Amino acid sequence: MRAVLVPPERVVRWADNAALTHGAVTPSVEDGALVLRSPDGFVARLLPPFDVAYDGPATAAGLAEAACSAVPAHWGVLLVRKGGFAVAAVSGHEVGAVKIGRRHVQGRSKAGGQSQQRFARRRDNQARQAYEAAAGHAVRVLSGPVAALVCGGDRQAVEQVLADPALRRLVPVRTGPWLAVPDPRRAVLDQAVRDAVAVRVRIEDGDRTGHV
Repeated sequence: MRAVLVPPERVVRWADNAALTHGAVTPSVEDGALVLRSPDGFVARLLPPFDVAYDGPATAAGLAEAACSAVPAHWGVLLVRKGGFAVAAVSGHEVGAVKIGRRHVQGRSKAGGQSQQRFARRRDNQARQAYEAAAGHAVRVLSGPVAALVCGGDRQAVEQVLADPALRRLVPVRTGPWLAVPDPRRAVLDQAVRDAVAVRVRIEDGDRTGHV
């Protein structure tokens, strides 16, 4: 099993390429996804973004249209790693308010004994302060209506930020996909927004020859 993200505007071409590569592809709608199967064992499950279940026609065009319709009018992105964060308010496909920041968090120490304990406490305090700063900026950037929140980075770090009482209203609207990102920068954030609205494709390749 492998997974790829496909922009909605490229879904029809992606499906056409799958048919060219794997032969006759039979489409169906199963468990909220458009499923493409071919005789060589290739199976692709296409899912709209924001955990929306698909129940439309068994066509790539129908899935692409549903993916576009799934994008909320107002949503947010929160990316957190130790020492760095990025948060954005998004309207449809347009990025609005953004805040990107970094706080120094020391790396691991090879020292032992009490020195190691002091270092660990200092590192934990630095990480906590970084998360508090990220939460404060997230409260301000995401102060308006937020229908969905897509998160990424380090899972524990994200949980620490969302534990802030002022962000509890966002917990029920968290949605997929989880975004595995490096240290947040503006370019990383912009790519995360594109990935959040993309169609998720889960692929089984059979004999793993002639991949799409």
